[in-house]
Amino acid sequence: MIAATETKLPHLLMQLPGPKAKHVLEQDAKFMSPSFTRDYPLVAKRGHGAIVEDVDGNAFLDFAAGIAVCSTGHCHPKVVEAIQKQAAELIHMSGTDFYYESLPQLAQKLVNTVPGGEDKKVFFTNSGAEAIEGAMKLARYATKRDKFIAFYGCFHGRTMGALSLTASKSTQRKGFGALLAGVEHIPYPNAYRCEHGHTPETCGVEILETLERQIFKRLFDPEEVAGIVIEPIQGEGGYVTAPKFFLQELQRICRQHGITFIVDEVQSGMGRTGKWWASDHAGIEPDILCSAKGIASGMPLGAFVARSSLMTWKPGSHGTTFGGNPVCVAAALATMDLIETQYKENARRMGDYLFSRMADWTKKFKIVGDVRGRGLMIGVEIVRDQRTKEEATDLRNAIVDRAFHKGLLVLGAGANTVRISPPLIIDEEQCDFALQTLEACIHEVQQKA
Repeated sequence: MIAATETKLPHLLMQLPGPKAKHVLEQDAKFMSPSFTRDYPLVAKRGHGAIVEDVDGNAFLDFAAGIAVCSTGHCHPKVVEAIQKQAAELIHMSGTDFYYESLPQLAQKLVNTVPGGEDKKVFFTNSGAEAIEGAMKLARYATKRDKFIAFYGCFHGRTMGALSLTASKSTQRKGFGALLAGVEHIPYPNAYRCEHGHTPETCGVEILETLERQIFKRLFDPEEVAGIVIEPIQGEGGYVTAPKFFLQELQRICRQHGITFIVDEVQSGMGRTGKWWASDHAGIEPDILCSAKGIASGMPLGAFVARSSLMTWKPGSHGTTFGGNPVCVAAALATMDLIETQYKENARRMGDYLFSRMADWTKKFKIVGDVRGRGLMIGVEIVRDQRTKEEATDLRNAIVDRAFHKGLLVLGAGANTVRISPPLIIDEEQCDFALQTLEACIHEVQQKA
């Protein structure tokens, strides 16, 4: 058996899933909630770097990173050391009622990465959904308004407030009854499917006009809107990147009307795009920035960072039992150091390398409609026909499944996009394997389409 620590590339020992994996699948079906979405039968046991080993000893190259969570790779020695040291010292007291030395330390590190000259404050949560919920509460509290504007295709979480903003797939909302009132959705700029034929740099002009000339005049007076919430790059919605001008104009509109500009960087932040935040590429300054996923290399931690003049709520207005847990914070401190000194720049370089190798995929493969993203946040949209751009969910799913059986872990995003979000530590050799594997899978699926 080859341990995950002994290889940088996949090593498959048997037909998948193996016997131990099959047993786990049976137990899972018997005892676990059926609400989870599993694309293929990976039963993970251990991981190191960008390699994940399953219960049968098969080693896989991970280009999903636990849905963009394992930013420094699996079980990075410095992160593990920080976790072990903290776990032996203090696991929990609750930052809502007591103080931890590490809380302001991590908060200061986060604040220093967020653009804007005004002082900022941080609230730590357990997840991205909780960060969104807290941001919504803060926006309402600070503005004394109750309406929100969000975007079709965006995903902000599954708790009731976050779900009210989410408009990615109907199945995520179906069956849960009335959600939070006062939330309106507008289209997200998608140059590949732009009805007006705009480029990736200009798509979205008409959406902004709809916001100002229709939404604000016919539905919500802007003075009633607490916040506009957007992902600078859609995550679950298909890895679609908002144009710079669009984000800048949204910020202008928010400033003009006193609306809180809330940027959801839960998936796109923490160096994934080659900068700390995807919004940095547009030069914007969010009023509230939400983070989670890659912030602590796999430990459950989220945060929202807000302007100090906004975060003026009184003691007891908002709290958390586990948010900012000492062990999670220790992991985050180590993670941020690693991202700053090594992996943010590596994400930029490896992202450029991948994009350079994928630039001709729309010409090379008739079922690849678009390749897009930034850094190590790349989406490959799969279509039935490049002319009609018909979504091909089944073909995308077949590509993802074939990749698994060749030792490469990727996931889907949106209706028909292959999501590429590896740990920020990957090198050219691993990129080459992933590219060769994906090309083989796309070719095989295309041949049968």
